[in-house]
Amino acid sequence: MTVLQPPDAAPPASPLDRRRELAEFLRSRRLRLRPEQVGLTAGLGSRRRTPGLRREEVALLAETSTTWYTWLEQRRDIRVSAPLLDRLARALRLDAGERLHLFVLAGQPLPLSTAPSEQVSAATERFVQGLTQPAYVLGRRWDYLTWNPAAARVFGLGPDLAPDERNVLRRLFLDPGRRLLYTDWACAAAGMVARFRSDIAPYIGEPWSAALIEDLNARSPEFRRLWARHDVWSNPGGLKDFQHSQMGRMTFEHLVLRLPDAPGLGIVVYTALPEWDTPAKFARLMARPTVDAGASGAG
Repeated sequence: MTVLQPPDAAPPASPLDRRRELAEFLRSRRLRLRPEQVGLTAGLGSRRRTPGLRREEVALLAETSTTWYTWLEQRRDIRVSAPLLDRLARALRLDAGERLHLFVLAGQPLPLSTAPSEQVSAATERFVQGLTQPAYVLGRRWDYLTWNPAAARVFGLGPDLAPDERNVLRRLFLDPGRRLLYTDWACAAAGMVARFRSDIAPYIGEPWSAALIEDLNARSPEFRRLWARHDVWSNPGGLKDFQHSQMGRMTFEHLVLRLPDAPGLGIVVYTALPEWDTPAKFARLMARPTVDAGASGAG
């Protein structure tokens, strides 16, 4: 798939730009800390002419040399390893968003061992629940982490779902009834596997991702065939055209909103399109009593 850049797209940042930004970011985080905040109350002198930590103090906390850390702040062209960045993040007391920013500036993927757990923040939960259109949060291996009432109605999501039923691909390939929900199941399945391969790429080889892929390969010939094609699709949006168990044919446009402070997690939001009178059907579905909500949607 060819991705076209807009005519006025800015050129990518140069290595020098990244080193400059990295140096300034490290310096700003260093200067906001006091020695007593990091357990350095003595041992490196008491006369301080500038606020914040000294470079040698950051190097000590990060278990590296003062020369190496100084080179970073001097924008030197040096190789920065992920373990060393991880130690720097701890030394500078970076939060999840700052840690991710540090790794991005250094051109390194966030280590899986330091990736935040798949917990939906209170702010994200309030945002999802406040939407009137269907929305849910997907985890790194495409598990439903939370969803709003509209998503429960449209996609058949409920609190009694078993763990296996909370995964998009398991529902798609291992539940025979799901095939009836898509007007073109084969096309939908191919697109979803390609998008999943793109999303899961940073976590290939991790036990929790390998277990899901191995299970689907063993239990679904269709998944095994599609997975072997190595197709990728990173487009954050798309269409879903399906046959709802109560409302009939409906078409939605969906968009994935990434959470910068929770790598790998995304909010999926759906908008009813005019085709097949979807907005009116959606409104009628939401107006029905809760007990009438379909257990089989199109998730």
